[in-house]
Amino acid sequence: MLTKRLIACFDVKDGKVTKALKFQNNIDIGRAEDIAIKVYEDKIDEIIFYDITASSDKRKIDIDMVRRVARHVFVPFTVGGGIKSLEDMYEVLKSGAEKISVDSMAVRNPAIITAAAKAFGSQCVVLSMQVKKVAVTESIPSGYEIAIDGARVFTGMDAVEWARRGEALGAGEICVNSIDNDGTHKGYDTDITFKIARAVNVPIIASGGAGKPEHVAEIFRDQPDGVSGPSAAIISSMLYSPLIERNYSVKEIKEELLARGIHMRPYV
Repeated sequence: MLTKRLIACFDVKDGKVTKALKFQNNIDIGRAEDIAIKVYEDKIDEIIFYDITASSDKRKIDIDMVRRVARHVFVPFTVGGGIKSLEDMYEVLKSGAEKISVDSMAVRNPAIITAAAKAFGSQCVVLSMQVKKVAVTESIPSGYEIAIDGARVFTGMDAVEWARRGEALGAGEICVNSIDNDGTHKGYDTDITFKIARAVNVPIIASGGAGKPEHVAEIFRDQPDGVSGPSAAIISSMLYSPLIERNYSVKEIKEELLARGIHMRPYV
C-alpha cells in the first residue's frame, strides 16, 4: 500500500510567503526560503511553491527564489506560476525543482501539458486546478467551475471534464484546490475531490481548507464505493498561518493520522 503524503504549499509574492482567505486579502508570513527550511527540517514529505502573481502580471516565475529554496530543501519540490513554455519549464527544473505545476497557461494552451510530458515525463507535470462550486448546468454538470489567474477569471469549464482531459493530455498528477474552502480551516471540499478521484487514474492532491488533523484524515479515507482517497494533501495553514486557531508540527499531524489508521510515512 502506498503511503499518503503531506505537502506544504506556499503562495509566494515578491519572495515572501503570503496567505489569504478564498484568494483575497493576502497577508505576508515571511521569507519564502526561511519558511521552506523550517518545514523541511520538520520533515514534510513534499513542498510546492506557487508564484501567485506571475500569470496575472504576465511575467516569468521568480527563478532566483526557486534557486534559493532548492539549495536548502531535499524533498520533492514542485513549482508553478508564470510558466508559459518548455523553456520556462526547463529553467525551473534546472534551478532545482523536481516537478512543474501548470494552471492558467494549461487552460489557455492545453498542448503544453502534452509537450511537457513528452519532454520531461508525466511524473514531472502537475495539473493544478482552481475549482469553485456553482450551479449544475449542461456545460458544468459536476457543479464545479474552473477559474484561472488566481481565481480572478472564470472559464466556463467543468472541473471533472478538465481533470479527465488533463490526464489524457499527459498530466501525471492533479491538484484540486477549492476556492470556496481555501483559507477557511473548515476542511477540504470532499465532494469535488472525490468526484475527480473517481474520474481519473492519476494521483490526486487535495488542497484548500485544512485546519485540523481530522480534516486530513477525512480526505485520506477511502470511500464506501471503493474509491481511494487522494494520495496527498496540502496542509499549509496548519503549519505556519497566524490566521488559524493553532499551528501543528508535521510530527503531530503524522502521529494523529497514524493513530487513525491512515498509512503514512513514519516521522523519523
